[in-house]
Amino acid sequence: MPAKTYTAHSADIRTEVTNVKFITITAVFLALTYVFTAFVNIRLPIAAAGGLIHLGNVPLFICAIIFGKKCGAIAGGFGMALFDLLSGWTAWAPFTLVIVAFMGYTVGALTQKHHGLKWDALAIAAACVIKVTGYYAAEALIYGNWAAPAASIPGNLVQTGAAAVIVLLTVEKLRTAAYKTILS
Repeated sequence: MPAKTYTAHSADIRTEVTNVKFITITAVFLALTYVFTAFVNIRLPIAAAGGLIHLGNVPLFICAIIFGKKCGAIAGGFGMALFDLLSGWTAWAPFTLVIVAFMGYTVGALTQKHHGLKWDALAIAAACVIKVTGYYAAEALIYGNWAAPAASIPGNLVQTGAAAVIVLLTVEKLRTAAYKTILS
């Protein structure tokens, strides 16, 4: 009986350590997503409320590719929604939460079992489609105009494209480092 108790106890400890790692990694990437959105950006004088090109997608994509769909969805969605809430873009926060969480989930799901540049690029391209269509629909609903949101599409493409270049150049080295240290 003591052997079973010890084995069950060891499994409980491993599960607890795994949960702590997940919470810690998700919190760090949520914070990074917020910081890269809030402080590494360029405001554009286009669209109804202006536009914003930021690098918040960089930690979002890295998180989803390395740590998975759940971590990517939570860190990305809440990190960027937090930016909206704290930066005067409050009306956008619910849309951002859903759109960006879906982006993170999709990137993580597509790269979960398939690693490499091709799959990472495909996953980011899928996220780009989600971003463009999601924010187009959100802007149309917020402003009641289905034509004006077209002005935001170039900014969304540039934002996702810039993040894609940075992520695709760095994520494999980061994935290797993560597997050697964090995920071992």
